[in-house]
Amino acid sequence: MRLHVNVDHVATVRQARRTDEPDPVRAAVLAELGGADGITVHLREDRRHIQDRDVDLLMRTVRTGVNLELAAASDVLAIACELKPMAATLVPEKREEITTEGGLDLADRAQRSRVAEAVRMLRDADIRTSLFIDPTPEAVEISAGLGVDAVELHTGEFAEVWKAGHSPDARRRVAEQVRRIAAAAEIARSLNLDVHAGHGLTYENVAAVAAIAEIEELNIGHSIISRAVLTGMESAVREMKTIVLRARGFLPLE
Repeated sequence: MRLHVNVDHVATVRQARRTDEPDPVRAAVLAELGGADGITVHLREDRRHIQDRDVDLLMRTVRTGVNLELAAASDVLAIACELKPMAATLVPEKREEITTEGGLDLADRAQRSRVAEAVRMLRDADIRTSLFIDPTPEAVEISAGLGVDAVELHTGEFAEVWKAGHSPDARRRVAEQVRRIAAAAEIARSLNLDVHAGHGLTYENVAAVAAIAEIEELNIGHSIISRAVLTGMESAVREMKTIVLRARGFLPLE
């Protein structure tokens, strides 16, 4: 089980003032010291947080590896092919959204065609490629057909249901979402895809997803950065890593 820390929102704070701090590159160093197994950044087309400079410096300083999230049809594909990150994850992107709202719509022929071309470009550059998808059998099977190395299962719906509380109905809905994610993960492994997960995962809800045996990597950003504002980056990452490893049985329960 690997924990990749997304440092996008360190850059969000910096860009709010268009200044030079806080620096996501320095945050990445501290995240690694806290136990992160990789650093994730999303180079959006509108450059609302992470900048080209950040990706370039991260590629030169990160010791674990950089997972670059990017849209399937944009200039960032050329940047990825030039810099050759450890991994690239293709994600849907809308200018008006606050954050990514769901997985790639691979049932849409136009989007599937764009994704297929992006996958070809990345694979030709020898970059390990993943698709950010909703946890459905159809999305997993299409992803396998596109020849990617991995899928990242969107956990946003699970995270939203988790917020509903602890009533019997809420617990039932959470259990349904966990089963949905687990079923998609099992299908992905049967198709020889590596399985990642992310979006909306927090210190409170992550254990339920981390416990799914087929999932080998989690990408978590906002919750860790929020905690880091109060406790520091190393401490925030170390705490999340401990929760994840306990959920998988690698560390004893308290």
